[in-house]
Amino acid sequence: MKQLLQNMRDGQTAVVDVPVPQPRPGTALVRTQASLVSAGTERMVVEFAEKSLVGKAQSRPDLVKQVINKALREGILPTIESAFNRLDQPMTLGYSSAGIIVEIGPGLQGFKPGDRVVCAGAGAAVHAEYAVVPQNLLTLLPDPVDFESGAFTTLGAIAMHGFRLAQPQLGESVAVIGMGLLGLLAAGIARAAGCQVLGIDLDPARIALSTRMGFQAVPRADAEQAAQAFTCGRGFDTVLICADTKSDDPVELAGLIARERAMVVAVGAVGMRVPRKIYYEKELDFKISRSYGPGRYDRAYEENGQDYPIGYVRWTEGRNFEAFVQLLASGAVDVKPLITHRFAISDAPQAYELITGRLKQPFLGVVLTYPAEQESAPLTRVEVSAPARQALVSGSLSLGVLGAGNYATAMFLPAIKKTGQVNLSVIATASGVSAQHAARKFGFQSASSSESDVLHDPNINLVAILTRHNQHARQVITALENGKHVYCEKPLALNATELDQIQSALAGLPQPPLLTVGFNRRFAPLALQLKDFLQGRQEPLAAHYRVNAGFIPASHWVHDAQQGGGRVIGEACHFIDFITFLVGAPPIFVTAHALPNQGRYQQDNVLITLEYPDGSLGSIAYLANGDKSYPKEHLDVFCAGKIAELDDFRQLTLVENGKKRQLRSTQQDKGHAASWQAFLRAVSQGQAHIPYDHLWGVTRASFAAIESLEKAARVPLGE
Repeated sequence: MKQLLQNMRDGQTAVVDVPVPQPRPGTALVRTQASLVSAGTERMVVEFAEKSLVGKAQSRPDLVKQVINKALREGILPTIESAFNRLDQPMTLGYSSAGIIVEIGPGLQGFKPGDRVVCAGAGAAVHAEYAVVPQNLLTLLPDPVDFESGAFTTLGAIAMHGFRLAQPQLGESVAVIGMGLLGLLAAGIARAAGCQVLGIDLDPARIALSTRMGFQAVPRADAEQAAQAFTCGRGFDTVLICADTKSDDPVELAGLIARERAMVVAVGAVGMRVPRKIYYEKELDFKISRSYGPGRYDRAYEENGQDYPIGYVRWTEGRNFEAFVQLLASGAVDVKPLITHRFAISDAPQAYELITGRLKQPFLGVVLTYPAEQESAPLTRVEVSAPARQALVSGSLSLGVLGAGNYATAMFLPAIKKTGQVNLSVIATASGVSAQHAARKFGFQSASSSESDVLHDPNINLVAILTRHNQHARQVITALENGKHVYCEKPLALNATELDQIQSALAGLPQPPLLTVGFNRRFAPLALQLKDFLQGRQEPLAAHYRVNAGFIPASHWVHDAQQGGGRVIGEACHFIDFITFLVGAPPIFVTAHALPNQGRYQQDNVLITLEYPDGSLGSIAYLANGDKSYPKEHLDVFCAGKIAELDDFRQLTLVENGKKRQLRSTQQDKGHAASWQAFLRAVSQGQAHIPYDHLWGVTRASFAAIESLEKAARVPLGE
């Protein structure tokens, strides 16, 4: 299918052939019929992408600070590579569309194939021939409403939410500053609600259009005088600022034309310096409208389909969509006069030349159109013309990859490309977009949106699983049962039941393939030298691992017990494994304590104590409450008159018999490439990459740490 993508590194806006995405639980696959280009949000994205590196840095100094801190921690070269990798990721454009449902995912309620719908949301209602849209971002489109009109629904909901925040009453006066697309929609909503509306704009053409649509509108120069006449000297009850400008003039004007104790709502992106004297003397209320309404930016609502009870939240973003569609169906709001340009999806880059001013043409509503019917069945797998593709190696392993997120593209895929030794067959992601990009960049033969193209392809005998944590166990079992060697990024499983199922599946195979987990730190060069330093020890060791993990917002998927499993299971397993590697056996007891969450943290300030069969002790301080500019990892090991200090995988200090030896690495190396190379050797030689008792023991130890937190008890580990 064709999809419009933005490259944030080189600024190119292009239509690309990508696999058709697959509907997930609680979503629908929609064949797009029309989508609306946002002259505000999308223009800003494109203009940022087109800036030079210096220009990008000047516009986002917050990100520059993060890059500098990362360089100080990890070295300049890895930081540069990471920054360019993030910029190189394709960005989807679009957030307002309409189309026809062709397939529904499990658990989707109230929709069926063939339904006409409007779609909302960045990353969902994208400019593409097909889109996967979650339940709460879908609204049925009545037959009388055409798809092009329906494509305005998301923007209409933005205007509607701003109007609702003001809580106007029937017959009240409303001023709309900025009669562009958003302003005209807001004016139409206010009129439909029985309010008296005056529009204000700088552009004579927009004033003329407003007049043709039945609104009274005046230029900025006449606004104060017109406001006096329009309101009989009382001032406006509500002022909606729908302009798009860095100037503070709209906010000042709103204060001048509002009545005492009126409501001013900033719906558009404008300068925010509020003149105190004007607002103080009238005791004005000033609000900033946040997008479509309640539910926006709430992952539970938008992605997981958890609605808010109507008795407590009357107007969610979804109910705002419904209300706007009803206005379209009744004819109370007509958006057809707002459409000034139409472009076929194949010509979509011209739309962005228009909204960024290159074509030097006036515009308002810009709509992308799509074929009414597809000529052939939608493809989940597409061949990729990859200039970087490696020559196939006869008789070698053929690799399929599931997942192409930031870790995959920044760490894993560069390592396997550099290593070679495998045929890069298929890479698959749920959306298909990142798969297509990664396939071209790293030289895979094809890209897919279906995991089946990897897990069930008889030509693939090696699978790398880099998906979200809740997918790991199921995908591991399917791959093993299909005879494929598996390299699974941590964690292996999210709970004991999943781990039991993996162990049973592996044990039940007559000639089981090799399974491993991406515990890469044990393969790092400095880690191997530390292990050699402790070789032949006759006493238990004591190891303390301090991890400055950094804060992650509560809304992040890794904190979701169902998707990510939390940070102890999702990441602290790395450090349990590293101490287990040094000891040489899995732990037998685990105890954990956590700082109070205080409404900010998610059990990610944790002290974990590990007890090992030989009496060794390991302690892990996994902390989210530190400063990210400080190095992330530090390990101290004491054993039999020896001391070892590993500082963030950049320096290893070894002390013995009064002598100190320091080993340094110019760049941080946590063993990603070495782990993959060791796995390929293990597969070819029929040996274990990491001992299975370590894989099971480390994974169960992470579960035990959570159990210890819940029970406030020391937890023993069985087989």
